[in-house]
This record gives sequence, structure tokens and C-alpha cells, in this order.
Amino acid sequence: MTLHPTTPLWRTLIGGGLMAFALHTPATAQSLPGQGVKVQPLQSSIAEETFQTLLVSRALVKLGYDVQPIKEVEYPTAHVAIANGDATFMADHWDPLHADFYKNAGGDAKLYRQGAYSPGAAQGYLIDKKTADAHKITQIDQLKDPAIARLFDNNGDGKADLTGCNPGWGCEAVIEHHLDAYKLRDTVTHVQGSYAALIADTITRLKQGQPILYYTWTPYWVSGVLRPGQEVVWLQVPFSSLPGEQAKLDTKLPNGQNYGFVLNTQRIVANKQFTEQNPAAARLFEVMSLPVADINAQNLRMRDGENKPQDVERHTDAWIKAHQKTFDGWVAQAMAAAK
Repeated sequence: MTLHPTTPLWRTLIGGGLMAFALHTPATAQSLPGQGVKVQPLQSSIAEETFQTLLVSRALVKLGYDVQPIKEVEYPTAHVAIANGDATFMADHWDPLHADFYKNAGGDAKLYRQGAYSPGAAQGYLIDKKTADAHKITQIDQLKDPAIARLFDNNGDGKADLTGCNPGWGCEAVIEHHLDAYKLRDTVTHVQGSYAALIADTITRLKQGQPILYYTWTPYWVSGVLRPGQEVVWLQVPFSSLPGEQAKLDTKLPNGQNYGFVLNTQRIVANKQFTEQNPAAARLFEVMSLPVADINAQNLRMRDGENKPQDVERHTDAWIKAHQKTFDGWVAQAMAAAK
């Protein structure tokens, strides 16, 4: 069963008998802290998040938890579902990109968010290096110039076409904010739809020798194909400007570059009542850590054809085998927290 943002969440979850997942308490007499406790993981429709989510699920199984198959729900709905106890955790909460989703779902009063699962996630705008060099384009606000914008016009309307971000991901709100902040509304179109299809078309255009303008993030496979500094270059923004809960944040990076987005940390977000009743799981969520480079490498394998569910399961198991001491260490720390 796949959950969709349009599906009444409470009806879907009650139908599946999941309403009380976060409310089960482990029996103290049992050897494994998760014995008898069901866990419902969530992730967005981005297939490349499955690896990170499965890794958490594998560790929870080692602790005895009855982990259910992952369900797909877009980020805003997922935060609310977890806060309400209709699901247990998601492994791909972007901090601070998802700050508004977190706050709107009840924040720290209803959600548990400790540790840094995968820090150092960058985002921003890129163009092909050939066009950047030829026209000396280094900043996104240079696209205010209609002549520069027309270089990236794919449909003949005279405006630059920016391969953008799916509604509901959080990045689309930042891009929309930037179009206003940097006065790009008249010359740039934010092209939205299925990101996977749009970026595939973008790569095809580059191969045909056409200029490209797109948004992307790391960890993700795109930057392994369109390599910054080789095929493409990052564009900087003229000043920091973000919407909502991120409004006061400075997006300048330690190296002085400013891509318009702060470096994000992917974090595990869980139902607070569940973590209070399950200290082993809470500790596990806090101590797990996965390098961006490892996620990038797995995502690239998916892009290259190893993208079936059994492929991702195999990738996850191979990662665990290659990092067995680290994995066992997480489980050991979680077991200790339950005593």
C-alpha cells in the first residue's frame, strides 16, 4: 500500500491497523528491547532515500522490533503522521530545509530529533561549464538580464527554464522565494513536475550541446554524472535570503561560497512518545551516522540500473557487511540504553 498526500491518512492507517504503532511498550521480561513492538517507517517518493531508511530498519530488526515495509508519503504529511503516532520514523528529515514541516507538525513536543544521521548535504543552482565560461556567468542574479536568460530558454518563450523541485519537498519553497528575492520572476521559469524525468531531459540536452540550468542536491546521483567543476558549475547568490523558519540563516559556506541554501543535515525524526517508551530505538536514532559519499555511491548505482527493491536491499546488506563493526556498535549502544 502506498500512501498519498491526497489520501485521508487516519483512514488509511486505521485500515492497516497502524494507529497504535507508536504506543506499544516493550515487555521488560523479553531479551530484546523491541520484542512485540511494531515500527512503521516512512519516506518520500524519492526512491534514492530507501537505502538510508532500510539501514535504520535493519538495525531496528536487530533490536527485536517488528519493522513494517516502508510507506511513501511526501514530507509535510509524513511529519504530521509521525507526530500523531500514525507512523514511527523517517530517516530523511532535512534540517533546516524541513523546519516549517517540523514546526507545523508540533515540533519538539511531538517529535524526537537527536543526532546527525548524514551531515553536509549541499543544494543549489548549476549551469553547464561551457556556457558559464563563454558568458562569464557566476551568479544566479545575472539571469535578470534577458539576453543571459534566453541562453537557457528551452521552449521559445524568451525566459530561462530552471529544472526545479517537486511540490512538497521543501526546496520548491526556497526556489520560489529566490525568484522574488533576486528579481528573477520576469526572466526565469521554475519548471516543476517529476524531478527524475526533468533531470533526465536536462542531461540529454547537455549531451546535445545545449545550455542547461537546474537545481539539485547532494547526496544524490546527479552530481556524479554532472560533475561540478567539470561538466557544470555552481552559481552563487548575491546575498542570503530564505523563507519561513529559515529566514534568519546565513547561507554562506565556510569556503566563502554562497549557493543560496545552508548545508543541511539529514536527520532521523521519530514519534516522541515512541522514543520515550523505547529508549533503545531512541539511542539508535541518535547514534547512527552515514557519510554523504556512501549515499552518493549507492544512489549512482540505482541510476545506472540497479534500482529494483531487491537491488537496494542488496546494497544495504553489503554496506552493513563492509561496516559490520560500526553497525554492531550502533546496536550495542542501543541495547545498553534499554537496560
